[in-house]
Order: sequence, then structure tokens, then C-alpha cells
Amino acid sequence: MNKRILVYILAFCAIVTFASFGATDKPQADLTGTWLGTLDVSGFKLRIVFHFKKSDEGKLLGTMDSPDQGAYNLPVDTVKVDSNKVHLAAISLAMTVDGKLSQNDSVMTCDFVQSGTTLPLTLERTDQVPIVSRPQNPVQPYPYDTAAVKFENQEAGITLAGTLTMPKSQPPHPAVILITGSGPQDRDETIFGHKPFWVIADYLSRQGVAVLRYDDRGYAGSTGNFASATSEDFAGDVRAAIAFLQKNSDIDPNQIGLIGHSEGALIAPMVAAQNKDVAFIVLLAAPGVVGEEILYEQAALMNKANGINDSLISWNRNFQKEFFRILKSEPDSVKAKAMIKEMAHKKLDELNDAEKQTLGLTEQELDSQINSFTSNWFRKFLTYDPIPALQRVACPILVLYGELDLQTPPEQNAKVIEQALKESGNKDFTVKVLPSLNHLFQTAATGSPKVYGIITETFAPVALETMSSWILERVH
Repeated sequence: MNKRILVYILAFCAIVTFASFGATDKPQADLTGTWLGTLDVSGFKLRIVFHFKKSDEGKLLGTMDSPDQGAYNLPVDTVKVDSNKVHLAAISLAMTVDGKLSQNDSVMTCDFVQSGTTLPLTLERTDQVPIVSRPQNPVQPYPYDTAAVKFENQEAGITLAGTLTMPKSQPPHPAVILITGSGPQDRDETIFGHKPFWVIADYLSRQGVAVLRYDDRGYAGSTGNFASATSEDFAGDVRAAIAFLQKNSDIDPNQIGLIGHSEGALIAPMVAAQNKDVAFIVLLAAPGVVGEEILYEQAALMNKANGINDSLISWNRNFQKEFFRILKSEPDSVKAKAMIKEMAHKKLDELNDAEKQTLGLTEQELDSQINSFTSNWFRKFLTYDPIPALQRVACPILVLYGELDLQTPPEQNAKVIEQALKESGNKDFTVKVLPSLNHLFQTAATGSPKVYGIITETFAPVALETMSSWILERVH
């Protein structure tokens, strides 16, 4: 469910240092400037850019960009040069680059290594930094009004910061509140340089619908503690957003709806089931089964898409089952972490080093997973069944999936939700699977998260039009 899936680049902080391997006959190469190369990751092309400059003290400093993944100015924490040999390292990324410079110091032939995987990388000096196209990002002047807003969740004692887009037509206006997916998200649900919530807000406000989008608690402009929050806490933030809009005289208080993506599509029914003021809900990539079942299917589909064999996929599922069994049986996180580590080390003895690397089960990655999976949020998600809340929702419901979604697979979730809504007696619901769209609702050839940043489209026009027309049929 977590949408922050970077293939080879993750944000990190480190100290940049310079060292040499020792004295040589050839003068030390001057790396200063910009170097560009392309990684081939299972057929996907990812451009990598290194920038080197010297500090006032003469030390060589480096940063790295992965423009296709929307990652910029990532510090390189080790830069070493010995004659024509270059060594770069980022410890927190488990990444190293070892290269050899050409005779004229204009080309660097490298091995790019991360988490045990080695890929060839050729870097060349360049004067032009790649520009990633995001053609759907709105451009001023806008045909609607925008305002930076803040509102209080008094029960939680936090302030949420966001943006309200308001049509220029005669008020009062219908309105929607956008609810982000899992992980700390800004108001635009920014991922890989894409800003899907900004694109949605722009589209709907052009159609006469006001849109409120806001930063998750504890992130960007909002206060609070994201790390300790669960989906139920985020539902409280949505209720605060509804109350905020109801006080705005330009908003019709009887026509406020919710649009939730991924985890947001869990949260919207939580709120609507208990709040008759919600006029409608739109669910994008909505879970229809308990989180544990989604995680099994998600891992299997992604591993298969990455070319991992059936034997390893089966091993990984058994590993997940043991992992989750401990989480469900041991509420104390300290004890659970110790039990999981003991279990993991025994299970990992069944694999060779290559198989561990294939599954991404390095020591560092395992520690990261254990810390994430023992959080309050994950424990809640693991066992939460979304169907009871959905069956209590009385307002109109639109449920959309991308056919290629590997994170919330429509085959696993769409029919379950459709059947549940039929049984609940809801008279106005629509469930659609949109062809050739992925989890982010981009037009794609594959559902792999590896291509999220490579695709220039942010949110498919067919998905925007489907949402907009459905909403406009249900508001004045």
C-alpha cells in the first residue's frame, strides 16, 4: 500500500567526505561538474545524475539525482578518487559506485551496487540536467481561486494545513475532501515528481467543485505526530476537514463528499459510515479484504512482475505468515521485534545469498521492515476488515480500480466490495475497473511501481472524467 516505492534511490542524510587512496604518478582527476548515466533496471531506464563541486577548503562534495523518480539533491556521503579510479558510497542506501575514468576524464565506466545487486552504469560529463516532464501539473492563471488554509482537529490538538480551490461561479459550491494513501503525504500526494491530488483538484474545480486537500498530520505544514497515528486517527482529521468546510459560506454544507486513494479509500467509508453529512464518497484503489490478505497478494504479484520464481514467491509468503503471526499474537513491540528477528534468521538460513538479495532481505532491509511493521498503524492495517464500514455507508459510492494495479489488485478487491454493497442495500453505487491503469491511475503497460516515475502522465484523463461526471450527476 505504501506508495513511496523508489527502485534504487531513497532520500537520506549524510556527511560528505573526501579521501584519496594514496599517492600515484598520475595527477588526481577533477570530477567537478555534472555526470549523467542511465541504469537499466529489469528493462526500465532510470537516469542517474551526479553533481560534484569543491568546498572552500578544497574538498570534493557530491550530490545525486534520480530525476525519473522525482528525487533530487541527495547527498553522496563518500567520494574517493585515486588517479583514474573513483569510489562513491551512500551507507544509508546500501549503495556504492566504483568507476574508472577514461583517458580524458570525460567518461566513467562504473559498477552500481545496491543491496547486493550490481548493475553497469556509464557516466558522462554533461552541461544539461535532464528535465522530467509532468505535463498535467496545473499552470497559472487558474480559472478558479486558491487559498492556503488551516483548520483544527480540536480532539487531537493539532493544526492541519492545506489548499482550498474554489470555483469562480456563483456560490454555494459542492465540495470534496481528498484523503491520501499510506505513509506521510503532502497535500498533493506527491510521488516521483507527480502531484496527483493537485491534478484532481484542478480538474474538479474547473467543473465547479470546490476541493480541499491538506498535508497529513505531522508532515509538511501540519502539526501532530504521524508515526503514532492509525487510520482511525486520520479519520478524525477528515471529520475536522468536513467541519471546516461546513463553516464556509461559499460551500454547500449538504454537498460535501470525500475522495480517498488507497489507504484513503479505507478512511473515507470509516467517516461516511458515522457521518450523515457526507454526501458521497469516491474510492480509488480501495481495499476490500483485510490488510494481511492484501499484503500476501501484493508481494506475490510484485515479485512475479520482477521475474522472481514461484519457489521463492512461495517461500516469501510463508515468511510473511510467520512474521504476521508473531505480530498478531504479541502486542508488546519490543518482544515482537526480538521474536521476529529470531524467526527471520532461522528462516533466512534456508536461502543462499543470491536468493536473499533477490527478495531484498538484507540485514538492513529486515531491520527496516521490523521497525515499520511493529508500528501502531501497521498492526491496525494488518487486521482491519473494510467491509463492515462500507456496508454502513448510506450515501452514493463510486469505486474505481486500475486494471494493472499490483498494490490493491482489482481481482482480489473489486468483486468483494461490489457484493458487499449489494448486500447492504445501498441503492447508488458503482464499481469500475479502468483498463490499462496502474495503482496511481496512470496509463501504463505494466503495473510495476518501477515505472511510476518514468511515466509522464500523472492521472489518466479517463479516470478524471469518470469521477467528475459521476459527482456532477449527484450534486446541484
